[in-house]
Amino acid sequence: MKKQQRGGTIVGFILGVIVGLGAALAVAVYVTKVPVPFLNKSTPRASEQDEATKNKNWDPNAPLYGKNPVRPAAPAAAPASDTATAAAQPASGPRAAASRPGAAPTSADPLGDLARAKANAAPAPTTSADPFEYFVQAGAFRTQQDADAQRAKLAMLGWEARVSEREQNGRTVFRVRVGPFGKRDDAESLKEKLDGAGVESALVRVQR
Repeated sequence: MKKQQRGGTIVGFILGVIVGLGAALAVAVYVTKVPVPFLNKSTPRASEQDEATKNKNWDPNAPLYGKNPVRPAAPAAAPASDTATAAAQPASGPRAAASRPGAAPTSADPLGDLARAKANAAPAPTTSADPFEYFVQAGAFRTQQDADAQRAKLAMLGWEARVSEREQNGRTVFRVRVGPFGKRDDAESLKEKLDGAGVESALVRVQR
């Protein structure tokens, strides 16, 4: 009897272990196959959000950009930047006016500035200047006294003359001249006046 009880106890123990293992295996299989409620709810939401993000940023021209696609800037942003630039330009005027000093700074060398200003204002000499200077000769006399008398006559008429000596044909002559003049027109004008006053004269041209 004792042997039969021992044998039944062992068999019962083994059967209990087998039944327990089978139950544990069944529970494990059930847990792996049955979906978890919270995970199933969050997973579709996450996939829906990813799909919405892809559709939002989808660009039909993306295949044309190559391996490193660079999306072109939206054309609508250009008017906004132009407007901002146009608005900034008028504002720069008052700022520039405010930054200007109220009075120009005084120069440390006013005399030098004045001299430079006069030099810049002076007209440049023309290349077509007359290479001659002109005299109006009111006579050539053999004696100094006659030349001085003619010079005094011209002085009374308002013209200053000079007496110069020169050897001519082996003799000394004394010339009475008015000038020199830089322009031929000025010399001719004086000659006409002397002729009108009864003084014989001649136009003389001398190389400068």
